[in-house]
Amino acid sequence: MKIECIKTYHLRCHLEQPFGFSQWYYNQRNVLIVQVIADNGESGWGECYGPADVIQAAVEKFYAPRLINGACMSTDALWHTMWRASLDFARGGVMTAAMSGIDMALWDLRGKALGQSVSQLMGGRLREQVPCYATGMYFLDLPEDQLLTHLVDEAKGYVDEGFRAMKIKVGKNPEFDIALIRAMRKAFPQMILAADSNHAYDLCEATKVAQVLDDCDYAWFEEPLSPEHSAQFRQLSDKCITPIATGECEQTRFGFQRLLKEGGVDIVQADLGYCGGPSEALKIRTLASSMGLNMIPHVWGTQFNLASACHFLATAYHEPGRREEKPLFLEYDRTENPLRDVIFTKQVDVSNGIATVPTDPGLGVEINENAMRSYVFAETETK
Repeated sequence: MKIECIKTYHLRCHLEQPFGFSQWYYNQRNVLIVQVIADNGESGWGECYGPADVIQAAVEKFYAPRLINGACMSTDALWHTMWRASLDFARGGVMTAAMSGIDMALWDLRGKALGQSVSQLMGGRLREQVPCYATGMYFLDLPEDQLLTHLVDEAKGYVDEGFRAMKIKVGKNPEFDIALIRAMRKAFPQMILAADSNHAYDLCEATKVAQVLDDCDYAWFEEPLSPEHSAQFRQLSDKCITPIATGECEQTRFGFQRLLKEGGVDIVQADLGYCGGPSEALKIRTLASSMGLNMIPHVWGTQFNLASACHFLATAYHEPGRREEKPLFLEYDRTENPLRDVIFTKQVDVSNGIATVPTDPGLGVEINENAMRSYVFAETETK
């Protein structure tokens, strides 16, 4: 099987209710979908995390022409072809995001060609189901007292759906964040809770918030600090007991080696649509394992990224290992997203907060190309 064609689709949809986090507000969703088509007509699909229009140019103009006629099954060789081609000027950022979506599509294609699921290709499933945590509680344009009540009510909905773990957004301002952290724990005393600031705090602010997270028994503190100041993670970790999670802004085994050698990071959160794709995610997991750390992927986007992370966690050994398994939770975004929920005829089944690992060949999810058409903002084709 040879690569005959690579197509990209920049999908865009406008949201009924804009929502925000510590850095900005969303009023639309954008994602870049990559389709790799083999000379026998079979195709694989992937997605990229990041600015879709910029990444689309990287796929179309730079990587796709270099991969045409390449051997579809040689995922690692194709990854290194892309890596070496851009090594001199792009060892991270949107170029690596472009590589990630292509690599994801190649794994999907290889699985379909071999009649095996991606988790089988990753070494075999250790579990048929993966527990999920609901990501939500984003900010709305409301007075803070009303916003706090709204967020707690939103969380109650996820409890009713059967989730036993949730992640809230913090980083609005420390005073509001502390009130929200405490209100959530009071409302849900038995729930597994985590907090994500999206690198909103300086070290002093993060330390203050972390102490409240300690008191309220939160499971982890996500992106408490800027990814530019990796040494601060160790400084923060020395002052709190809540595990520190980060990595969605980092890429490749080389970037994660630099991040993790500083210490202070307890949970590794590479995104398979950004870190270099499934091929590189497996290497990052090995690196994390060598340091006694677990990798729990960051997930944002469509069913392709969700399925990739689900397969990845289905094959994960939890560190350091014991007879009674430590749960490694799959991130399940609950915000409005037609690009995730409407255009797929086959999805990752999530029921009562538990994801069933797809068993069909490849990623095991299927996009409806006709339904996708109404969301296509721009598309490319390279032969």
